[in-house]
Amino acid sequence: MAPLHAYTRAGLTERLLGATAPGGPLRWILPLAMAVLGGILRFVRLGEPGSLVFDETYYVKDAYSLLQSGYEREWPENANDSFNAGDPGVLLDAPNYVVHPPVGKWMIAFGMLVFGSDNAFGWRFSAAAIGTLSVLLLALVAQRMFGSALLGAAAGLLLAIDGHHLVESRTSLLDIFLSFWLLAAFAALLLDRDDGRRRLARRLSSRVGDDGLPSPAHLAYGPFLGFRAWRLVAGICLGLALGTKWSALPFIAAFGLLTVAWDLSARRIAGVHHWVRAGVLKDGPLAFACMVPVALLTYLGTWTGWFLSEDAYDRTWSERNPSEQWGWVPDGLRSLAEYHRSAFSFHQGLGTDHPYEASAWTWLLMGRPTSFFYEKPTGCGADACSQAVTVLGNPLIWWSAALSLLVLLFFWLGRRDWRAAAILTGVAAGYLPWFLYPERTTFYFYAVSFEPFLVLALVYCLGLVLGGPGAEGPRRRSGIVLVGLFLAVAVALSAYFLPIWTAEVIPYDQWRMRMWLRSWI
Repeated sequence: MAPLHAYTRAGLTERLLGATAPGGPLRWILPLAMAVLGGILRFVRLGEPGSLVFDETYYVKDAYSLLQSGYEREWPENANDSFNAGDPGVLLDAPNYVVHPPVGKWMIAFGMLVFGSDNAFGWRFSAAAIGTLSVLLLALVAQRMFGSALLGAAAGLLLAIDGHHLVESRTSLLDIFLSFWLLAAFAALLLDRDDGRRRLARRLSSRVGDDGLPSPAHLAYGPFLGFRAWRLVAGICLGLALGTKWSALPFIAAFGLLTVAWDLSARRIAGVHHWVRAGVLKDGPLAFACMVPVALLTYLGTWTGWFLSEDAYDRTWSERNPSEQWGWVPDGLRSLAEYHRSAFSFHQGLGTDHPYEASAWTWLLMGRPTSFFYEKPTGCGADACSQAVTVLGNPLIWWSAALSLLVLLFFWLGRRDWRAAAILTGVAAGYLPWFLYPERTTFYFYAVSFEPFLVLALVYCLGLVLGGPGAEGPRRRSGIVLVGLFLAVAVALSAYFLPIWTAEVIPYDQWRMRMWLRSWI
């Protein structure tokens, strides 16, 4: 492919990078403002309800156990009553069998270490902090992808006010931590994309001859781009995501292919003749090394507490089960492998009926939200009162985002827009694998792992309505009005649903009015 302009460093960099993140004070002010809003929504009344809700009964108590011994231990019956009363010291000595890795539980434990294990604020602090950081990070990611501070702020706003992300940021389950590490890995790969293209522009432009072009030999495959630190950061983040939940595994494959595809595209745009082979041979091996082995080593590192223990669950399995075939494998690794085999079998056979289970087919339409908490207290001034924590997204955000995916498919297939492809990759990695296990018990709240990419899809379409940088006059004004109206309605809807996201005590009739669909009850 012949280059379309001279190989100057500035010109080639501009062509390879396209739109870049905006400059000026708004670049930081708007994302920080959205994070402050997200933090207020997440931290105010964080201690309500003051008892363990839904699967906090597992993860919060496991986090306390990690603080005490570095691995999970068993609890007696009715341990929740003691824990809720501020007395977590009833932990037993026997190791407990758990089926999720420890990273998310260690993160919960950090809040308990700082603010105490005897109060709900302490055991939910980390979830709220990570949810707030996610708002900031998504605003910065969107700002870079769309080259607009306003669209970056819109992405941060939508994530900050959405009930699905909000509830999970106020509840100590693992999924909010999984979502954060996946978003952080994606952000690192975006920075790597920019860094790699700048390197390519710099090294090609340094080899320009008197005719203004690199030699045919230099353009045959292009330069080697070397070690790239942001890819290493992405690998570490993916390892931490995997160390939170195994559902991060498809993201490792998807993001690995995505980053190599970006390198192939960069070499093609730069005029490298054999850009496919060059990208695969020169960029692929190091990309693999910086992501897959690094992610796996990071994952193994998250089990340090288990390795250092003497009586964690299955820690001495290999000593009790010697093997001639696998005896060369260190005992700790062989025991951990058996633990993983057992946990994988558990996940494969998890098909217990649950009143709030939801097939993946229903997630984008919010067909069956998850009720984390519901009680009928008194004191609301009505005959019947409700207090609820319901994982229910903002309907305007979720239903619009679902439609936006169709628009992105068009722009990916029809116009080869790298942004559409990247966003769809994130959605596909988090969503499509769940269709492989139709018999497994699944829940709507699992979708938080790819919710940031749904928001990016929606903001992509808001950008189309707003018009590009060249849009002027009535077109621009109409776009601003429509986008502003959309965001205003989204904020109003979030204010309406806020009581059932944050455990406010309201009249039963008010709660019932917010249950728009029969399947939401």
